[in-house]
Amino acid sequence: MDSIDLRSDTVTWPTPEMREAMYQAEVGDDVYGEDPTINRLEELAARRLGKEAALFVSSGTQGNLIAVLAHCNRGDEMIVGQSSHTFINEVAGASALGGVSSYTIPIQQEGTLSLADIRAAIRDPRDIHYPTTRLVCLENTNGAVGGIPLSIQYTRSVGELCSECDLKLHIDGARIWNAAAAFGCDVKDLAAPADSISFCLSKGLCAPAGAILCGSCDFIERSRRLRKMLGGGMRQIGILAAAGIIAIEKMTKRLQTDHSNAKRLAEGLSDIPGIHLNMQQVQTNMIFFRLDESRSIDAAQMTAVLAREHNVRLDVTGPRSFRAVTHYWITAERIETALAAIRQVWEHA
Repeated sequence: MDSIDLRSDTVTWPTPEMREAMYQAEVGDDVYGEDPTINRLEELAARRLGKEAALFVSSGTQGNLIAVLAHCNRGDEMIVGQSSHTFINEVAGASALGGVSSYTIPIQQEGTLSLADIRAAIRDPRDIHYPTTRLVCLENTNGAVGGIPLSIQYTRSVGELCSECDLKLHIDGARIWNAAAAFGCDVKDLAAPADSISFCLSKGLCAPAGAILCGSCDFIERSRRLRKMLGGGMRQIGILAAAGIIAIEKMTKRLQTDHSNAKRLAEGLSDIPGIHLNMQQVQTNMIFFRLDESRSIDAAQMTAVLAREHNVRLDVTGPRSFRAVTHYWITAERIETALAAIRQVWEHA
């Protein structure tokens, strides 16, 4: 509790209410479809996302992998951002386990994939030299450029392009609830153009583990088989689902507080001479900032001092750059404490 851990919103732990719900959870064998709490969670998630069905999976990575395997055959290709989580941070699962290649295109400054780039990446199905393009993957919010949310209008335009070209659209919506909070919209409107969407329960929503994959009934039945193949068929998993229900019903309603705290942190950092960031990128709960060359201390040295002397933890993203992420356990008071610590370490370096 004493550490001000800004490395990620994955470092959250369950709220007392979640722990009590987990203790009291009614459970059964989910592989048999007999866990009432997981069934309730999946029904809730599908309804809130506006999809026919949902499936609890162990992680966002597993959810994204299952989606790719459900949409694509071996030798097919998906179009993804070149710095997207699916391409960079998921151990090449799509290619290693599914034989699906990735056609990577640039992520724009506003977090989008250019419609022109998507269209240009679609292979000519008449040319036998090429893999068959099957899928486009978006990420919302887009962590590669600072947690920027993708709008309803943009996502709809990608969905229309996919429909025109007979492609499927999957959204890695690990932080889709943050996007909905940023726009003040219903999350189902952001999910509507997608054939499938995954979201994490274990990031800013504070559940201890798990993610949800949503789509049509047919898609979820294929996904259930793939989950079993990947070792994700679990038994009395209602213990985790109980926390997931609270995550959706309650924690999604308070994310704007995290966004406000992130903005305050960014404003405080920008007031420190020698620390630089782009305030326009601070739209949800992430802040990316960097040190100039006016002092010799680098990012690794600074984080070591902050952790050792002030119990403040940051994520190092480069030789002189950092990421900070706000979440439930980072209060407004803790933002001020972190700012004071960063200022002291930097100015005395």
